[in-house]
Amino acid sequence: MLIGRLIDNVWATRKAESLNGLKFMMAELTGGQHQNERLVVADLIGAGIGERVLIVCGSSARKMVGDDTIPVDAAVIGIIDEDCPCDS
Repeated sequence: MLIGRLIDNVWATRKAESLNGLKFMMAELTGGQHQNERLVVADLIGAGIGERVLIVCGSSARKMVGDDTIPVDAAVIGIIDEDCPCDS
């Protein structure tokens, strides 16, 4: 799992038919070795710009979409409410 912040919406009017109905957003990763990297994520839970989110990639993302054949490589699986107090 990765942690990121949603920074923008991504619109694609022409795309594979299997992607119709999915909401795509740009996420900037905020920790670890992937700090500041950006990736397009499928948002299935209704997160918004500026929110910190949990992201999964690969087959885990396709399982979130519910179809192992869909061409999705990253998906939002949770919205972070607050950091763990044990990190302070």
